[in-house]
Amino acid sequence: MSLYTIERFDSKPWPDDQLETLFSEGFPPFISADPVAHSYIDRVWEWFAEYNLVLLDAVGQLTAAGWAVPLSWNGEVTDLPSGYTDALRRAVMDHETSAPVNTLVICAGIVHPQQTRQGVAKELVGALCNLCADTPLTRVIAPVRPTLKHLYPLTPIETFARWVGPDNLPLDPWIRSHVRMGGQIIAMAPHSQTMIGSIEQWETWTGRQYPSTGHYIIPQGLSPLYIDREQNLGRYTEPNVWIQHRTEREHE
Repeated sequence: MSLYTIERFDSKPWPDDQLETLFSEGFPPFISADPVAHSYIDRVWEWFAEYNLVLLDAVGQLTAAGWAVPLSWNGEVTDLPSGYTDALRRAVMDHETSAPVNTLVICAGIVHPQQTRQGVAKELVGALCNLCADTPLTRVIAPVRPTLKHLYPLTPIETFARWVGPDNLPLDPWIRSHVRMGGQIIAMAPHSQTMIGSIEQWETWTGRQYPSTGHYIIPQGLSPLYIDREQNLGRYTEPNVWIQHRTEREHE
């Protein structure tokens, strides 16, 4: 039996302090600077609210949150979205054209910073996978953002994702968690998201200055940031790892 209560994110207003605590350490400030994802996100929140979940502990405190979108995928690596942003695009396009969907894409998952390494991530991913029950969704995939990749920003994602520890499991904790849940690495997403902003914005987001054109290593960046002083533009491309999970129907 689960120790957590699962609710839709839109089921009630959540206290600001709980939201701030849950989300403050999950992602870097620049993660929302993807203009293409931004163009779809309002429709995603409106149309796919039933795939936006929170986990509550025994006293009703927000412990974890995760969300997903449904889309059509033929099961072949060549037909995968190019990453997180493309998954949003395809989900929105499939909805607008009434295309039949068969795949749930887990877009994000976050655990309260004081609840890590306690099995909460497994509960969260399990809850999202269970959304496929009694639906046409027969596959679950996720463009996973590796939690340690920022320590190796110059290492290609294809190399990093294959590093293993002494237990022969992935070295990265978040990838390892997915694998322990039964997930399988099926592909890389080297261009999962592209964040764009002015130099001033990047200096605010990262707390650093960029005095000349070139590539820079940035805090929490999974790859280098490119600064173009002449265009007053910074461009950062984030890599992810595609992992496929089994649904309950596949276990039967």
